[in-house]
Amino acid sequence: MNNHTLANRDLAVLWHPCTQMKDHETLPLIPIKKGQGIWLEDFDGKQYLDAISSWWVNLFGHSNPIINAAIKVQLDSLEHTIFAGFTHEVGIKLAERLVAITPAGLDRCFYADNGSSAVEVALKMSFHYWRNQGQRNKTKFITLENSYHGETLGALAVGHVALYKEIYEPLLMDVITVPGPDCYHRDSGESWADYSRRRFAIMEETLQQQAKSVCAVIIEPLVQCAGNMRMYDPVYLSLLRTACDKYHVHLIVDEIAVGFGRTGTLFACEQAAISPDFMCLSKGLTGGYLPLSAVMTSNSIYQAFYDDYQKLTAFLHSHSYTGNALACSAALATLDIFQQQNIIEKNKPLAAVMAKSAERFIEHPHIAEVRQTGMILAIEMVKNRQTREAFPWQERRGLKVYQHALSKGVLLRPLGNVIYFMPPYIVTEEELWLIADVAWQGIHLATQD
Repeated sequence: MNNHTLANRDLAVLWHPCTQMKDHETLPLIPIKKGQGIWLEDFDGKQYLDAISSWWVNLFGHSNPIINAAIKVQLDSLEHTIFAGFTHEVGIKLAERLVAITPAGLDRCFYADNGSSAVEVALKMSFHYWRNQGQRNKTKFITLENSYHGETLGALAVGHVALYKEIYEPLLMDVITVPGPDCYHRDSGESWADYSRRRFAIMEETLQQQAKSVCAVIIEPLVQCAGNMRMYDPVYLSLLRTACDKYHVHLIVDEIAVGFGRTGTLFACEQAAISPDFMCLSKGLTGGYLPLSAVMTSNSIYQAFYDDYQKLTAFLHSHSYTGNALACSAALATLDIFQQQNIIEKNKPLAAVMAKSAERFIEHPHIAEVRQTGMILAIEMVKNRQTREAFPWQERRGLKVYQHALSKGVLLRPLGNVIYFMPPYIVTEEELWLIADVAWQGIHLATQD
């Protein structure tokens, strides 16, 4: 079996995510035979360094022996069972662990299958809570410009990336969109914190005017990942938590991409010392092994649904694979690795090396900004550094970087013209320098006229 044969079989029957399939007439599809650690290997024997954690999910490498062993043990006892009226030990253990490690007050865990589903759960719970409280006027959500929360219709509605959302606008609920704290747009010499404070004034005004009709504000804390890895200061979260309390509006934080150490703390909210009303978790939750998500919320919200069945206050949302036992076992093993190997502290020198490796990009004539939060680093390519004029999106400069990186054995999948590094936490210093070297070469080639 080889790459060519498998790619042809694939293209005869499959439709891939986030892909214009016609691209594969000229861009070869890469069948992967196996993964080991930070490396993937295709059927022709070529290896690729997984610099984006296979879409931000893989924390501790492919075929991780600890997670493998946990799943194998679980497989011999229970793979899955209905989670309505039934339960199992790994599902209980995981919920207990999540309650213990998430911010104070998040004492209830509701499982779903993936990040978008978690967002849907949080939106419905927030709306339904206010309805159960007799506040039927609360029906809207506030979201930030440039935000992204998933591809299902509710999650898509509260996002703001036109590439994904615009075509489906007729199907989506109306939301209130507020200019965000994205520090790429700060004034020269202005700090991230000052800019984030200044931008919060718009959110404050919106809440003051519209809170009576608003269920919740939903945000991605610190990094808007799919929105070109744009970043902002934790002070925005602190101000928002205070304002949500003041105006009696829920705060939903989408930690799906930024949770589990990506921002330098286990959860991004920790950097602002806040507790949201809902926290959505997925991606790294299982170490990149199996689909699972969790919505963490408070006992006070839980109690608003707790009543006699005839009152019709129950939250009747469900997924067939809710609380899947194999996925829960993978998640428990992932949390064990965090605890036993002191991962958050171990990542600090790696983040410093990542920053050092990217210093050369700062003065590049076609780089507007190099930005970093924890183990996420982004490099923004532009046509004109001084004016920050973007390259026309039709030129697909980022795709050229992607193709060059693959030729050199590194998987970089840019967001438009933003090149980012988001590797598994087992990456070595040498591998970080390799990622940066290949990105440097690719950007040089991609920005030539």
